[in-house]
Amino acid sequence: MKLTELPAFSPALVTGVVDAHDGDLISNRLRELGFVTGEEVKVVGRGPIGADPLLIQIGFTRFALRRSEAARVTVERAA
Repeated sequence: MKLTELPAFSPALVTGVVDAHDGDLISNRLRELGFVTGEEVKVVGRGPIGADPLLIQIGFTRFALRRSEAARVTVERAA
């Protein structure tokens, strides 16, 4: 599933980051920030208008991502 589909406060594991096109700088930056396979991630907040941006926690770090950016991250729910 996409990170944007993850319910709030549900832990999940990153399974990958999908490039929207060749040389996708945003996907590359997400990987550099730690969105790599096996990392635990959760949605801890959503913006007031259209749930944009999303507040994402990965490890002990929080990021505000636009929905279009978060949609590039694929996850599976943690057991």
